[in-house]
Amino acid sequence: MAEDAETPILVNAFDDAVDYKGRRVPRSSSGGWRSAVFIIGVEVAERFAYYGISSNLVSYLSGPLGQSTAAAAANVNAWGGAAAMLPLLGAFVADSFLGRYRTIAVASLLYILALGLLTLSAVLPSLGGFDCKYNSITSCSPPRLPVILFFFSLYLVAVAEGGHKPCTQAFGADQFDSQDPEECKGKSSFFNWWYFGASAGVSVAILIVSYIQDNLSWALGFGIPCIAMVVALVVFLLGTTTYRYSIGQNEKGPFLRIGGVFVAAFRNWRRTSSTIATEVETRGFLLDQSSEQFRFLNKALLAPSNLKEDDCVCIADVEEAKAVLRLVPIWVTCFIYGMVFAQSSTFFTKQGATMDRTIFSGSRIPAASLQCFIYFTLIIILPIYDRIFVPLARAFTRIPSGITMLQRIGVGFFFHALSMVVAALVELKRLKTAQKYNLVDMPSAMIPMSVWWLLPQYILFGIADVFTLVGMQEFFYDQVPTELRSIGLALYFSVFGFGNFLSSFLISVIEKATGGEGRESWFSSNLNRAHLDYFYWLLFGLSSVGFAAYLHFASFYVYKRRGTL
Repeated sequence: MAEDAETPILVNAFDDAVDYKGRRVPRSSSGGWRSAVFIIGVEVAERFAYYGISSNLVSYLSGPLGQSTAAAAANVNAWGGAAAMLPLLGAFVADSFLGRYRTIAVASLLYILALGLLTLSAVLPSLGGFDCKYNSITSCSPPRLPVILFFFSLYLVAVAEGGHKPCTQAFGADQFDSQDPEECKGKSSFFNWWYFGASAGVSVAILIVSYIQDNLSWALGFGIPCIAMVVALVVFLLGTTTYRYSIGQNEKGPFLRIGGVFVAAFRNWRRTSSTIATEVETRGFLLDQSSEQFRFLNKALLAPSNLKEDDCVCIADVEEAKAVLRLVPIWVTCFIYGMVFAQSSTFFTKQGATMDRTIFSGSRIPAASLQCFIYFTLIIILPIYDRIFVPLARAFTRIPSGITMLQRIGVGFFFHALSMVVAALVELKRLKTAQKYNLVDMPSAMIPMSVWWLLPQYILFGIADVFTLVGMQEFFYDQVPTELRSIGLALYFSVFGFGNFLSSFLISVIEKATGGEGRESWFSSNLNRAHLDYFYWLLFGLSSVGFAAYLHFASFYVYKRRGTL
């Protein structure tokens, strides 16, 4: 009787997942949406905290810290790049040593510490009697110690972000079983609702925290995100008993296995090259590309490796390595998307700061708050996409997700490129308005042009993100080996890391090329003499090239398994 009672549990149990006590975990009482809601709740709070810092960071750097527009934008991009690249390290630690659950917990504690120190860095100047006005056009040099503490805390946030981001989403998706038809659909839907929740957290942060920072106190504006991370950690721990915890199926870690493949391939290449060199020397081949000798050499170089026992690899390891390598062309072509993405929190915000932001008499909205329209667009469109578009598309394509992941990413690419066209045209109108009212040499004066002119470019960003951001998250999670899913999502985040670094580099190059010797650069601190419109046109051109390259590589991509098509 006891064995009969246990049979249903064993039938419904997973071989590759356990509960928090290390026992085989039954599907009926673990994972799924009962666990996912906790993790989505964590993401809402974490995104609130992160964007409470990042969305208005350019204003803090160019205001209280007294940096130029170009320097502030470059610093924001450099920090954003670090925050997006460090998930590669965090994912390595999680997948090889700590596991996703422990990494999330440790990263959350580090996050809280970093935000606490950031708040302290904003409090110290006021305690010393220093007050640098936000709108001052004179140079501002705050005390050295708070500035050092500020940047140390800021990059500590990036380190914490590196452990938090890839693991949280991967851990959430782990709660769904890809082998179960219903849970497979739930996993695809999870990525949509994950980003829906994240967008809600971002929107609230941008609306509330940026207002507090601009109008009340930067210390309070940094302190509230710290409290949000405390809430995130509590919510995460509350779901501990419901989670499914993945367990490895191989004694060797995924990095050792895949690394072994590349080492073995290199050894084999050296052996093959040496053999061919000897063959050439012996036979005296003439390397004419039309000759039979050339075809022989080419065939030998491309021949499958004859792996030996001392190479320590097997066919499964080779397939894992090939799966990772297949992602590289798609990953690289997405860098341009990340570069364009970086502009919403820098130059878009600086544009808005010069325009009429009055919503009613005596009240103006913070320029950074316009970013919330990206996430309002996401909040509106994602449920429509998930509940209406996907079922309709599924009826025609027979694909569980409606359209393929790569098709979804491509649609977003198009809208992102279009947003740069709109941004350039709006900036051109802003410059002409400044000229019309003789405000070119009055950088602190409000240009009589409504800030709502910027709304279309923010909305286009939101539409692009519905497709590309969510599509990339699902793609890089789904197309890597199971044990490397944290790394897969880290690759997704690194797209924005490289994008931010490329944006920072491009800004620095253009600043040097167009400025100096009495000339106003494209990024002049007096935006009325700058040429952000030229920069946006340049980004449109780069986006078009990147999109064409993406379409080329996507057309040849072979999915890891048919179920993901």
